[in-house]
Amino acid sequence: MRAIEHRADAGQFLYQQDGMTCVLDYHLEEQPGSPAVMVITHTGVPQALGGQGIAADLAHSALEAARAKGWKVNPVCSYIDAYMRRHAAYQELRA
Repeated sequence: MRAIEHRADAGQFLYQQDGMTCVLDYHLEEQPGSPAVMVITHTGVPQALGGQGIAADLAHSALEAARAKGWKVNPVCSYIDAYMRRHAAYQELRA
């Protein structure tokens, strides 16, 4: 697994390789009496780094963080939506 950095203050999961930044962007929606919802809006990996599983590692890190915090997930990003559909273990996180 790659060393992915979670910058909660910026709503990002980041990974650096060869001077390039890979990112997963999110924000939290909180409602009293309900679990917070992690709205994942974007996953970006530079084309030069594509095909190495970096986006999958970013997704895994974000979804595991949501699980650990007790958050639900709204996968606005199409990649994250597809990732969650392919990995049944994350279905219970869907908002």
